[in-house]
Amino acid sequence: MKRIFSILLLSLIISISSIAQNLHEYLPGDVTYDEAIPTPAEIIGHEVGEWHITHDKLVQYMYAVAEASDRATIREYARSYENRPLLLLAITTPENHANLDQIMENHHALTDPDRSPNLDLNSMPVIVNLGYSVHGNEPSGSNASMLSAYYYAAAEGEKIDAILENAVILIDPSLNPDGLNRFATWVNMHKSATTVTDPASREFNEVWPNGRTNHYWFDLNRDWMPVVHPESRGRINMFHKWRPNVLTDHHEMGTNATYFFQPGIPDRTHPLTPQINQDLTAAIAEFHADVLDDVQALYYTKEVFDDFYYGKGSTYPDIFGTIGILFEQASSRGHAQESVHGVLEFPVTIRNQFLTSLSTVDASVALRTDLHEYRRSFYRDMRDEAAAAQTRAIVVGDYHDNGRNFHLADLLSHHNVEMYELARDLEVDGKQFKEGRALVIPMEQTEYKFIEAMFETRTEFPDSLFYDISTWTLPLAFNLPYAELTSRQFNQNMLGDRITNPQLPEGEVVGGQSSYAYLFAWDEYYAPRTLYRLQKLGVRTKVASRPTTVLTAEGPKEFSYGSILVSLGIQDVDEEVIYETLKTAAKEDGVSVYNVYRGLATDGIDLGSPSMNNLEKPSVAILAGPGVSNLEVGEIWHQLDQRYRIPLTIIDKHRLGNVSLDRYNRIIMTQGNYNDLSESVVNNLKQWVRSGGVLIVQRSAVNWARNQDMISIETKSRPDADQPQHIPYIDMQATRGAQVLGGSIFNGMIDITHPLGYGYRRSDIHIFRNSTNFLEKPENPFSNPLYITGDPLASGYISAENLEMVADTPSAFVSGYGSGRIISFVDNPNFRAFWYGKNKLFANALFFGNTIHGASTN
Repeated sequence: MKRIFSILLLSLIISISSIAQNLHEYLPGDVTYDEAIPTPAEIIGHEVGEWHITHDKLVQYMYAVAEASDRATIREYARSYENRPLLLLAITTPENHANLDQIMENHHALTDPDRSPNLDLNSMPVIVNLGYSVHGNEPSGSNASMLSAYYYAAAEGEKIDAILENAVILIDPSLNPDGLNRFATWVNMHKSATTVTDPASREFNEVWPNGRTNHYWFDLNRDWMPVVHPESRGRINMFHKWRPNVLTDHHEMGTNATYFFQPGIPDRTHPLTPQINQDLTAAIAEFHADVLDDVQALYYTKEVFDDFYYGKGSTYPDIFGTIGILFEQASSRGHAQESVHGVLEFPVTIRNQFLTSLSTVDASVALRTDLHEYRRSFYRDMRDEAAAAQTRAIVVGDYHDNGRNFHLADLLSHHNVEMYELARDLEVDGKQFKEGRALVIPMEQTEYKFIEAMFETRTEFPDSLFYDISTWTLPLAFNLPYAELTSRQFNQNMLGDRITNPQLPEGEVVGGQSSYAYLFAWDEYYAPRTLYRLQKLGVRTKVASRPTTVLTAEGPKEFSYGSILVSLGIQDVDEEVIYETLKTAAKEDGVSVYNVYRGLATDGIDLGSPSMNNLEKPSVAILAGPGVSNLEVGEIWHQLDQRYRIPLTIIDKHRLGNVSLDRYNRIIMTQGNYNDLSESVVNNLKQWVRSGGVLIVQRSAVNWARNQDMISIETKSRPDADQPQHIPYIDMQATRGAQVLGGSIFNGMIDITHPLGYGYRRSDIHIFRNSTNFLEKPENPFSNPLYITGDPLASGYISAENLEMVADTPSAFVSGYGSGRIISFVDNPNFRAFWYGKNKLFANALFFGNTIHGASTN
């Protein structure tokens, strides 16, 4: 019986392993291998490609290589939200390891034109960063990383000695540990003993939200510049520590595709990227072509993918004198799947990623001095450009909101931007900047080019197609006043303390413990977190719908629209608890709270005024599941969970009929398809709103609510236009693509007296839009507190036809439905968690939606 069982087990193993490759089928045969270095199978228990690697096993293998080889060292540089380590394995000769500090110092010296002429480029090793699988469900990269680690640690002979003497190879095995593990779990749990290749199989069709994204369902390949997430922040810190000459970004694409490597579409390279960057990328591409030709693989370049948005992995390095290279491998999305090119097996996808890893290193070594010279000339030319630039410095900041100022400084600090506190009050073109509450960024500094890319506004482009967004102007995204200072306007005495490690400034409880009431303004970014702290305790709170001026320890102080009142005489919560909570909030949230001695105002409304509206604690649910944008749900989840500390119930929409809606007073619907909601579920939702609930709909959910007759708004009609009688077939994609609005910034106006506008001090605002859902303004003018102006374009691409359509259209409006409110955001106010300037709008919908007067609704 035991022998029979063993035979059956062996048969099962052989069947499951039938598409796996032996390690040496992957590896080059022109070198020998050190038996002291463990193979992947010896550590993870299976051959590479036999199963999808889970992150824990990947980590085990990288540590095993580092322990066994004197060529390798390993460092943990970050932890994911799910507490998984992100690692960087450095492989080179022991001699180079002993001299790493000097190697890195020389690489940094290449960015300094005063020091770089004295460097001996011929003696400097090239640094190559191999980065794998930023999208967790594009796993061939992370699986190939084990082969790269083994090869460079174990291979022996003159060839490998020459490579390692002249290169430091950095292996980042998993840029997205949480997503990788989510996907590996899915495909491994659906793997059959008998290989199933049918694309309809569950193995190839992940459930929502899938493994592409990180824990909060963000696309980490769009986070290299915003650095919102711990994975990105750690990775960028490593980038600037090592300053690699070449950085790879290994991805996957559709199963029926082939293999792509850069250069991308020439006309869609960002204009700030020098041509030599693309020339060197093309030179490296010759090496990729050679290795893929050898295995008869199909591939392409200069199509589909571009090098424009500096926030993605293969483009971010370009603005720092590094060559970033994107690889896209057709995905098996499991272990083996049918495609138009036959059955695509997982080991083949791994092989191709491994081969182009090797070709990248080979090319980098061959072009080593060219890459060093490029880095040196990049920063030398940049210094000349900075010296000749009309703008000598940028001042940016809102003196009412330390929070957004802090987050901008924090972002810039991760990219080595030199900046200072403003040392004195300044007025430029009617804009007021206050001492200590604005940043000054001199333009003559090392990362001038990056600063230019982050602050520029651009409205003219050589191409009308974009793989991602076409603009990201940071002060517009943060809705911060800024000014470009000329040589006449800028001088060194404006520079206060240098900012190297930004911290959110603490607030204070001004006047100490109160015996009557507390007030705090709604201007600060983290004021919503302070308010929820109080509401969670059961503290009764009110919001000022009109300004008031009251006596404080600092004398009379004006509080604007949206200021929060905590009146002690109406509380059940102990006054000492309230005071301690406010002290904690002031310290951690950066909000200053004022002790108010009496209810009689010196100007404006008194504290007992009916214009002080009672607030309710938001109890929030959001609909999720198939057909709903996991990115937008994730953005809201992250905003509430990480920044405001507000619990969010995520409900799969197919379960909505089994959920009691009464426990929620706020329900959110983002971009998605909700046509599968049953009639009874829709009726329940309508009744919930009629009974006083606040429904927040975003992007396409606005159209769903309109189709359900819950809101009344008309789509904007396109004017009749003469259509060309003939367009060449080859121009079809470009013609249609020109009408896509991938992401641009528009000039907007906001009503700061409206509850959705509380906390804003200026009526001008900038709106990010990436859809062509153009609506007419509502009939009730009071219902539309946020709209795009008649002179709409601030930065980015939009076709002439769509530019005409977007003018004077609503971006947010409020509808009444029974006793409830429906707040419609035509545009996403939480885009990628770095559009800080509109986050307050969304918070206002949560906290103040029920206070909006019925007569002001549409």
